[in-house]
Amino acid sequence: MRQDSRLSRMLHVLIHMDRHEGALTSEAIAAMLNTNPVVIRRTMAGLRDAGYVRSEKGHGGGWRLARPLDGITLLDIHLALGEPTVFAIGPTDDDPSCLVEQAVNAALDDALREAEAVLVRRLGMVTLADLAADFDRRFTALGRS
Repeated sequence: MRQDSRLSRMLHVLIHMDRHEGALTSEAIAAMLNTNPVVIRRTMAGLRDAGYVRSEKGHGGGWRLARPLDGITLLDIHLALGEPTVFAIGPTDDDPSCLVEQAVNAALDDALREAEAVLVRRLGMVTLADLAADFDRRFTALGRS
């Protein structure tokens, strides 16, 4: 099963946007992520609607951050992306007639709900500024300035 990498990819883009002078076009972001500009525009539109980025038209236009990094959490971006499913595992049938499958589903549902609550709580504790600071530490450790 293919993983949904939108959260990781958008966090990557947002950190680059913070470090980039001026707006980034959908084409530039698409090249960075090796995808199609239409996919970028569609995804960024959700972030714009949530107030995390803004778009500018015309020459020199593109996407810019609408808030500082310390005002955006990983959870904020996850929610703006439509709360994609965080686990690839789950029941084969949501309403099984088999009692064994009902027992399996109940156990899986409870465990997945608990795990998702822990993950969501953690995503809410980490800001994009935290990610940028980690990047800065790694960059400095390589002897670059």
